[in-house]
Amino acid sequence: MTRWAAHVSPDTVWPEYPRPQMVRKQWGNLNGLWDYAIVPKEAPAPNSFEGKILVPFPAESALSGVGRAVRPDQRLWYRRSFSIPDAWRSGRVLLHFGAVDWHATVLVNGRTIGEHKGGYTPFTFDITEALRPSGPQELMVGVWDPTDTWTQPRGKQTLNPQGIWYTAVTGIWQTVWLEPVPATAIRHLMPVPDVDRSRLRLTVEIDGDAKGVTVRAEAIDGGKTVAATQGKPDEPLAIALKSPRLWTPESPHLYGLKVSLWRGARRLDEVQSYFAMRKVSLGKDAHGHTRILLNGRPCFHIGLLDQGWWPDGLYTAPTDEALRSDIELMRRLGFNAARKHVKVEPARWYYHCDRLGLLVWQDMPNGNLPAGAPNSLRVGWRDPDAAREAESAAQFEAELKSLIRHFSHFPSIILWVVFNEGWGQYETARLTTMVKQLDPSRLVTSASGWTDRGTGDVIDAHVYPGPGMEPPEKARASVVGEYGGLGLVVPGHLWMEQKSWGYQSLADQDSLEREYLRVTGALRGMIGLGLSAAIYTQMSDVETEVNGLVTYDRAVTKFRAEALAPLHASLMKESRKARIVLEDSSQRPQPWRYSFEQPAAGWERSDFEDSAWRQGLGGFGQNDLPRFRAGTPWESKQIWLRRTFANDAEAAALFMTLYQNVTYTEVYLNGQRIYEARNPRIQRRHYTHVDVSPYARLLKKGQNVLAIHAVKEQGPRAIDAGLYLLPPAGQ
Repeated sequence: MTRWAAHVSPDTVWPEYPRPQMVRKQWGNLNGLWDYAIVPKEAPAPNSFEGKILVPFPAESALSGVGRAVRPDQRLWYRRSFSIPDAWRSGRVLLHFGAVDWHATVLVNGRTIGEHKGGYTPFTFDITEALRPSGPQELMVGVWDPTDTWTQPRGKQTLNPQGIWYTAVTGIWQTVWLEPVPATAIRHLMPVPDVDRSRLRLTVEIDGDAKGVTVRAEAIDGGKTVAATQGKPDEPLAIALKSPRLWTPESPHLYGLKVSLWRGARRLDEVQSYFAMRKVSLGKDAHGHTRILLNGRPCFHIGLLDQGWWPDGLYTAPTDEALRSDIELMRRLGFNAARKHVKVEPARWYYHCDRLGLLVWQDMPNGNLPAGAPNSLRVGWRDPDAAREAESAAQFEAELKSLIRHFSHFPSIILWVVFNEGWGQYETARLTTMVKQLDPSRLVTSASGWTDRGTGDVIDAHVYPGPGMEPPEKARASVVGEYGGLGLVVPGHLWMEQKSWGYQSLADQDSLEREYLRVTGALRGMIGLGLSAAIYTQMSDVETEVNGLVTYDRAVTKFRAEALAPLHASLMKESRKARIVLEDSSQRPQPWRYSFEQPAAGWERSDFEDSAWRQGLGGFGQNDLPRFRAGTPWESKQIWLRRTFANDAEAAALFMTLYQNVTYTEVYLNGQRIYEARNPRIQRRHYTHVDVSPYARLLKKGQNVLAIHAVKEQGPRAIDAGLYLLPPAGQ
């Protein structure tokens, strides 16, 4: 349990206003204790119930008070009563659900009000006609969730939790609430900042009779109205701002927004909102690299993969303070971005990101069957896009459209991620175009990791521990969508004592911190090659994964802010152009001397006579590995490589690119070992970048020699390397 669990009370559970992007004064919170029953899926709604469940926590969570799984052949039913204030009787009454996983059927006073399929976005029913004239009202909700037995978006939920797949959640997992609205009311706000023209474009959608209705909108700053406009509902308006203050992570300025509906001199409805002036785009930096720009300037994103799971509430944070604390920790450690990974949070999470200045990459939750299932929709790096059945595709796209519609309000979201690592990936080009058309104001990642199709705004590499990258393209920026995953077990703060794991395990906090600084330090050089962003795995431990910056219960932070924040700040300021001094074979095969036999002593020295060695083109190995070009076959147990190269530049920092599918590697520069790895994590899909700056002094002006010894007992082999440098500041 987290420390916030002690503050969870049925009378005050999640009392905060759930829709900060569109606030009305009157509302009624339905969170708290409800009756529940778990029955066979096809059984009718029950007359008797098993006990109490604390909404909005999913049934599988400890905080729900139930703590048991709901199988795909079962249905979870909820029941509670509520009352309607007399003052609400003159208008309409709306029933809102923040999110319910997955297929919800809603009844009020025994009357079916509607159904909703989709586990991540809000939905609303007008229940006015179903209400009794007086007295208590009855609300029942039935929920069925196929979890991983069908292909609806589900993220990392599974019926068999293990590894990177976590405990399934079922049912209501965000706030349920009531709202009185007038007959003609504001339904939805769509603000889009237009920084180039110093204006906010705003569309106000309404319900009810629009005849004679005027929309008034006011921008507020410092408690004062600084700009205003009026127009018709459902048509774009423009609020012109004089010298607008732009939103950045360093200065996340928000404007207030008041929107009202009028018919003549009569005000029909009013809501309070907010917006930010910021622009995200692609453009060239001073060196000609395609980069992600914020407000027209390169802005390097150093962020965290954020799964959004909790040991006590699973999908639901115990309190709003807990939800906010994750964001505050990220900012305190010097991160300016988060990738919300195959999950969608309540609106308040994005509101806190807006306030605290955290850039957000928002994933669309994946929908696929487990690996090995027939037509699982999981796509490997060699595979074409999956063939998704019509019903499955329609559901995925409906939920994707709903995600963009409901969350495009939040300025912190700057990028949509359509697919992750080939999970359920289909018709990539069409869906990328669809997302771009739905929201042209943001960037789009078609496929994060593994299965790039040449579409979207970025090319995204996943390398563990990495980091690694692909070169930026003419019209696409280069990002590292996942790297790191460094694990540290903290006894007493584990989900399971025996099965905890990380992509690379460290013994103690000091070694973890050193390894993080080493791995993340390599980003300095990659920025010089055109890298725009890097996302480290991950924000917190999750179930058996122990590769978080903080334990799953958020009790122990594994890193010191004074160690990480300065490095992150330096990455955001890095602007030097890298210079390649020894090209690897990732783009063009490069010549090497090589031997499959044990060479004489001194083989690594720059003065060693290697003319008797064979000559061949890199890389060395087999061509059945992703993003590796084998110029020369390597089928023996060991290989020795040498390459002579010229250099005429001074190195303030030195970096190595390395592709290794081996059990042992050692690399020498001019006779001195600069890198050694025993049983390194298999490097597939991309070259890893290694900071070897402590050895930059070895790089001479004139002739140099890079020498490599690699070992692989059996299986696919691969080895290749290159060097590049950053010049001293000012050069």
